[in-house]
Amino acid sequence: MTSRLFRLALVLGLITAIGPFAIDMYLPALPAIGTSLNADSTQVQMSLTVFFLAIGIGQLLYGPVSDMVGRKAPLYFGLALYAMASVGCALARDVETLVAFRFVQGLGAAAGMAIPRAVVRDLHTGNEAARLMSLLMLVFSVSPILAPLAGSGLIALGGWRVVFWFAALAGVAGLALTAFSLAETRDARERLDSTLAGALRAYLLLLRDPHYLGLVFIGSFAMGGFFVFLSSSSFVFIDHYGFSPTQYSLAFGVNAAAFIGAAQFTAHLGHRLGLVTLVRRSALACAVDMAVLLGYFLLGGDDFRVLMALYFVASAFMGWVIPSTSVLALDTHGSIAGTASALMGTLQMLTGALMMGLVSLFAGHSPVVMVSGMAAGVFVALALTWMSLRGPARLAVGQA
Repeated sequence: MTSRLFRLALVLGLITAIGPFAIDMYLPALPAIGTSLNADSTQVQMSLTVFFLAIGIGQLLYGPVSDMVGRKAPLYFGLALYAMASVGCALARDVETLVAFRFVQGLGAAAGMAIPRAVVRDLHTGNEAARLMSLLMLVFSVSPILAPLAGSGLIALGGWRVVFWFAALAGVAGLALTAFSLAETRDARERLDSTLAGALRAYLLLLRDPHYLGLVFIGSFAMGGFFVFLSSSSFVFIDHYGFSPTQYSLAFGVNAAAFIGAAQFTAHLGHRLGLVTLVRRSALACAVDMAVLLGYFLLGGDDFRVLMALYFVASAFMGWVIPSTSVLALDTHGSIAGTASALMGTLQMLTGALMMGLVSLFAGHSPVVMVSGMAAGVFVALALTWMSLRGPARLAVGQA
């Protein structure tokens, strides 16, 4: 059973990681892209923001379509679109063209974000789903460690455009994985009840479910704080602290390792404490940690080692909050898992894009703005945890 779960998590994790790989791998190149295309940091960051917007919008389509026609066909379409758009990014001669192709690339990547979560819900619920989700995130989260290092190596060899040629190859590899290593998990009989009108009704049902929305936005704002780090950290570490692209890649990977390591204990702690209790305690601890980090910088501190150490701890707590809230949100919506997963992914990405856009208005190379945005996401996530996960009934859901 364990080996079967791991094989499935490996396939789903690799497919899910293809889109984020195109983010993490080009982070060390953001300053160089600005120089190459004569664009300022705000314009370059827009290529990241529109990618997240496109992933968010695209998932609204892929989710219900995967409920209607099965999981594999939409994956084929999305990964092919992603590969072709990556070629467009590689050939871009100005920042406007790059931003446009990044949007299309995000629309393709959305398939790999929405559908694997629905596959998890097709096969498992409760703590078993948390275990599979954690394994999936183990594979998926290798991307933030390896991708920036791979990106800095590729940039050193051939410049930032090589990163997008590599992303195109990753899309082709994802197509091969889907074809040869992923079985269809949406039974043909279940598809008969899925229609476009049904999808619209399902979205309305989900948007009227405060418990589902609360869980989704807990994860969304926690993840949004990370997205702020993702969009700003290369400028802070490279331009402010003087890191090389390789040193920055290593620093970025350290925080990703904390998230990965913690996420592997989600199922064990969920079984022992209940997933709801785990979310409550982790969100509180993460907020306390980020309050200390924010206070340090507001009082005039400016040591990258403090930033690294305290955000390492915060990343670990987010490794428990994000997968647990995803499992809890989908647990009671198995019949529309694709649609529920898609809406979750959309709200997460749109929240992250909004937070990145707001922080980019205060663009600069000081860590204070970045840390303020990161902390704001965690504080909102904690407030939503207190509002959404109250009482013994909610605790029982987490322990189911």
